Amino acid sequence: MNILVTGGAGYIGSHTCVALLEAGHSVIIADNLCNSKAENVKKIIKIAGQEITFYEIDVTDSQAIEALFKNYKIDGVIHFAGLKAVGESVEKPLSYYYNNIVSTMVLAKACEKYNVNKLVFSSSATVYGDNTVPFVETMNLLPTTNPYGETKAMSERILTDIAKANPAFSVSLLRYFNPVGAHESGLLGEAPNGVPNNLMPFVTQVAKGKLDKLRVFGNDYPTVDGTGVRDYIHVMDLAEGHVAALNNLTKGVHIYNLGTGQGTSVLELVHAFEEANDIEVPYEFIERRPGDIASCYADASKAERELGWTAKRDIVAMCRDAWRFEKKLKDLVETD
Repeated sequence: MNILVTGGAGYIGSHTCVALLEAGHSVIIADNLCNSKAENVKKIIKIAGQEITFYEIDVTDSQAIEALFKNYKIDGVIHFAGLKAVGESVEKPLSYYYNNIVSTMVLAKACEKYNVNKLVFSSSATVYGDNTVPFVETMNLLPTTNPYGETKAMSERILTDIAKANPAFSVSLLRYFNPVGAHESGLLGEAPNGVPNNLMPFVTQVAKGKLDKLRVFGNDYPTVDGTGVRDYIHVMDLAEGHVAALNNLTKGVHIYNLGTGQGTSVLELVHAFEEANDIEVPYEFIERRPGDIASCYADASKAERELGWTAKRDIVAMCRDAWRFEKKLKDLVETD
């Protein structure tokens, strides 16, 4: 199939493009590069040994998206494009609501007009709010603790309503947890523009001496060691989960958690990184971050049952691959 990947030059999107190409699909990327780099497109091509089409466009730009759908026969869409920092969403809610929701509506409208009936949406475990763990797809969604989560929940509702109105429309809503790691080649990994939003880039930059120490948000949560617990999943497992969802897509709305099913605390991840790479990561505790919850991990049994997908790579592999990428990274992000 010819697949449009919005946000395909980003962290998860780029790894998914590799997985798509390896699975025999063709790829068109639409990305405004607000949190990614054009060089990632070249790296995807180098890893997969196949050409791809890239457009530097914003998915909220309806005319640009219209032209793309008009000029290419698109068989399916994987929609990653969106702002994704929980803390920033609390500070800049309007930017998040506009960017994340408008992009979903623009894309869905183009799909309807050009009869593109396969869409995989990059959602988030954030939509569960402060539900009881492990999170199961059948849970009622609670009001989320941040605007980022609300934009994901709203986008899910929009796509669900479209599928109800159009019986030919097939949607897979993928609620995933905390992607970490990098492609085993060391070429692709997490290298955000500006200050990182996720834990692992901070860990690797401390390990490399770019930052003096890791600042851990809170140590008084009701968890094993007081630090937040998350379901960390290797980014290539996550990428392969998107391909499995696309390949198994049938009419209607399908919801899947993509995670390992195991919770790991911040300190447990730090210690795993130290042991995997034989390097020390100094850290200090600071105040909790707005919008964070204590514990978040998946029940991923539905994805295994219906998609034949499970996360194969463990926390050690995540830490080793992330460090391999960081050591190869020449253009370090300034976060001082």
